[in-house]
Amino acid sequence: MILTVATTPFEGQKPGTSGLRKKVPVFAEPHYAENFIQSIFDSLEGFQGQTLVIGGDGRYFNKDVIQTAIRMAAANGFGRVMVGQNGLLSTPAASNLIRKYKAFGGIILSASHNPGGPDGDFGIKYNAGNGGPAPEKLTDAIYARTKTISSYRITTSPDVDLGRIGETRLGSMVVEVVDPVTDYAQLMQALFDFDAIRALIATGFTMKFDAMGAITGPYAQRILEDMLGFPKGTVMNGTPLPDFGGHHPDPNLVHAKELVDLVMPEGGPDFGAASDGDGDRNLIIGRGMYVTPSDSLAILAANATLTPGYRQGLSGIARSMPTSCAADRVAEKLKIGCYETPTGWKFFGNLLDAGMATLCGEESFGTGSNHVREKDGLWAVLMWLNILAKRRESVADIVTGHWAAFGRNFYSRHDYEEVDAEAANGLMQALREKLPSLAGQNGIATADDFAYDDPVDGSRTTKQGIRLIFADGSRIIYRLSGTGTAGATLRVYIERYEPHAGFHGVETQQALSDLIALSRSIAEIEQRTGRAAPTVIT
Repeated sequence: MILTVATTPFEGQKPGTSGLRKKVPVFAEPHYAENFIQSIFDSLEGFQGQTLVIGGDGRYFNKDVIQTAIRMAAANGFGRVMVGQNGLLSTPAASNLIRKYKAFGGIILSASHNPGGPDGDFGIKYNAGNGGPAPEKLTDAIYARTKTISSYRITTSPDVDLGRIGETRLGSMVVEVVDPVTDYAQLMQALFDFDAIRALIATGFTMKFDAMGAITGPYAQRILEDMLGFPKGTVMNGTPLPDFGGHHPDPNLVHAKELVDLVMPEGGPDFGAASDGDGDRNLIIGRGMYVTPSDSLAILAANATLTPGYRQGLSGIARSMPTSCAADRVAEKLKIGCYETPTGWKFFGNLLDAGMATLCGEESFGTGSNHVREKDGLWAVLMWLNILAKRRESVADIVTGHWAAFGRNFYSRHDYEEVDAEAANGLMQALREKLPSLAGQNGIATADDFAYDDPVDGSRTTKQGIRLIFADGSRIIYRLSGTGTAGATLRVYIERYEPHAGFHGVETQQALSDLIALSRSIAEIEQRTGRAAPTVIT
């Protein structure tokens, strides 16, 4: 039986860079999730009888909303729903399912790298038929609908047994519960030389992978341990838990400290990696060497032809504006295009679909390629393993060799988390007002508010971050993050290019110390936010 339930709009259901994210108690309010899901469906056309992929990262409230989404999909006329067993699907695996089975789109339940649990974060986002996050035109339409919605449609059917793989029916709609790992693992086998990685392991090569109590545990166990042959226990914190086992599933040096403490010291494993809540981010470290996400993108691009899936070369590289310019130097040497986009993986979609870019990356620990339309944490780990297997060098040697060939982009991000939103917005507005007077001071050559003109569809996106670009190529960038659920996160990105190998061994914060001080004084960070120091430095 299909019910039409009367409802009223909720304020603030505006999708951010990757969907709607709020605290669990907000999503648990009656009608809250239903309103947003119905607003998605009301903003789509032509989905009657089509397939919808549904899955999530297993965080608290995941199973409840998946059952709701299935019943609403049936009531709204979808013909089939594909859902991961036990409601689990990593974000890149969901993107792969949409593309492989030509689904109309997908609903992914995740708040990515944000904490989980009853008082943690939750999120819903819609991915389009190309497998990528909904473009701004669609998210704007969804938001507009949330402000006028008056009813939603849902069936009264009982819950679907998500633990049993196979097909059932919900009225006229087929519900197919699928193994969440199998199709993704097949894709990875097609892209990477598993035999070469096995041969590397046979030499005694060791690694640790930290799934951080989140979604990539089952994927990493299947691929790294069962298929490639790393010993059992290589995958740490491998069981997805509703509260991520107390972990903050953000794969950086602060939150992945357990892994860092194992791998970085002399005598640790050869290689270490981690992924986040929904499996789309990655941390790469070697013994004594942390690889910044910006350097990782550049190194993967420079070595891509060592892997089967990219042996033919790259059509181009795309990076988010705050990501360091290290990849630009690789693109220049390879004589391929390099594109600078706003933050948010959806901005890479047009470039990937048009064949203009093959590899993409964001400084926020996200790297991916045209194999799906999302960033992909485990993909990056496997690409690194394939390169290590072919080059038979340590992580540290590969990184320092890259710096010697291309120069080093010293780079750091300083996050001021949960800043008062009014103060953060006031800081950004004051910077915008200062822009005309900043150029020409302190070695600043250009000062602007980044705007992006999409080379594929001609759309224009404005106010994407304040850029201070220095005459020597150094940069300071200010941006408010769209991924948090409380207050505002001010992100300050500091970058300096050093072509001379003799200076590459300087510690990053030391190499950037004058720019760090300047970044704080120009923006009056302490005066405006009350913060004398960042919450997190990466």
